[in-house]
Amino acid sequence: MKIRIKFIKTGLMRYIGHLDVMRYFQKVNRRAGVDIAYSAGFSPHQLMSFASPLGLGLTSEGEYLDMEVHSCESSRSMAGRMNAVMAEGMEIVGVWQLPEGAKPAMAVVAAADYVLTPEQELWGEIRGTAETFFAQSAIPVRKKTKKSEKEVDIRPLIYDWRFLDGGIFVKLASGSADNLKPELLLEAWSCFAGREYEPWSFDIHRLELYAREGGAEDGRLAPLSDFGEELP
Repeated sequence: MKIRIKFIKTGLMRYIGHLDVMRYFQKVNRRAGVDIAYSAGFSPHQLMSFASPLGLGLTSEGEYLDMEVHSCESSRSMAGRMNAVMAEGMEIVGVWQLPEGAKPAMAVVAAADYVLTPEQELWGEIRGTAETFFAQSAIPVRKKTKKSEKEVDIRPLIYDWRFLDGGIFVKLASGSADNLKPELLLEAWSCFAGREYEPWSFDIHRLELYAREGGAEDGRLAPLSDFGEELP
């Protein structure tokens, strides 16, 4: 049985890297008595995968973890047992059973919502340049890969944006095919505004992760939770 778990990562847990989060959930599963499946071989490991690793220092209320289990009680009961052994700043907010043959979240993620909140003294400058910045037909940036560096246009990867009270909401491409990290967007924005990008000047909070319905490139974006059903 495959299940999908949605969790929150806030507070001091924002400074825990992805590999440590993986180890953290391994311990949570053991302490909560989750009937998780293990791989075969000489070094068995828990069968789980994360939708999209969150950058260090970012918070989120829309993280997803897929696990393969031998059995699972109700969604509410499982979330309760796991939350009972979790540290402050991490919380399970939903558990769903995935249909047979469902692709893992990491393979289908297509977009992510973020709230970008600058320090108060920067808000006036940021708000004053936002409309002009997002109105550009192209936003070329230098993007580093593992082997090289190339120029890419990130404008097609920005699906939506709007002002919030003291910050800005953005919907960005996310996943293995097209991916725009909010840090790269803020770096391009800072360059456009004629100032140096200072990562600590922005609070980045992820709201949700999406996949395309039907797997089609033009399919409707739906939250990853929509692809499973709650266990009664």
